[in-house]
Amino acid sequence: MSTTDVLVARGKKLAAGAGALTTAVALGATLLVAAPAQADPQPQPQTQASPGDSYGTITAGRGMNEREYPSTDSASQGFLRNRARVYLVCKVRAQNIRGNEVWYLIRGSRRSWISAKHVSNTGFVKFCKDGQRERDRARAGEAAKHAG
Repeated sequence: MSTTDVLVARGKKLAAGAGALTTAVALGATLLVAAPAQADPQPQPQTQASPGDSYGTITAGRGMNEREYPSTDSASQGFLRNRARVYLVCKVRAQNIRGNEVWYLIRGSRRSWISAKHVSNTGFVKFCKDGQRERDRARAGEAAKHAG
């Protein structure tokens, strides 16, 4: 095979590759333009909602722990990332976190609490009926931890 034949064959392969690359770039650009129209702008809450439910969006840059009771001394039951959305069942006044003493009970597979300090909520969140009992448990846990 002569040098000219080799160069012609390589030129054809290069042209075919360039055509495929052009097609891929055009398809990628089309998908890029179409993607924002299909994307959901807000993350969805963790569970199904009923009409009138309030939800909160986590605003802590590093995320936050879910707690067994409304206190940082309580056991951690999970972790929520920044911008996660959760349904807020009710609220209580408990441990003060940097000037905010409100804690939310969140809906999920288990009962867990998050500090309102790092939550941006929508809608009205009622006070829990058993808030005094939860507050007493949290304070008893704090006293026991600090006593020993």
